Amino acid sequence: MMLSPDQAEADLSWTQSDPETMLNGLKSAGCASDEPAEMEDRAKCKAEQPLSREEKRRRRRATAKYRSAHATRERIRVEAFNVAFAELRKLLPTLPPDKKLSKIEILRLAICYISYLNHVLDV
Repeated sequence: MMLSPDQAEADLSWTQSDPETMLNGLKSAGCASDEPAEMEDRAKCKAEQPLSREEKRRRRRATAKYRSAHATRERIRVEAFNVAFAELRKLLPTLPPDKKLSKIEILRLAICYISYLNHVLDV
């Protein structure tokens, strides 16, 4: 960013938390004004401003490499989740033993089976 002769470097601190101060700094640099500006001037000023943390995160997540890695992590997570349900399913008694159960049915059956086992231990 170009500094005007009457503007000190300290005035351009991007770590300032006061939005009013930041806006005044942009106006003095010619990036923000109440007058209508050309589209290319606005794009130029936008490019000079540092990206926010959220904008950096959004841009990083938009890359093909990131999406591919995220899809791989999600696939591994879902696979582990399904393996855990399959192992729990093996421990539950049902008739017929190979009956296909949904995940919610497996959880409800596990709750009932645990209650039954507690009851057997109490007697």
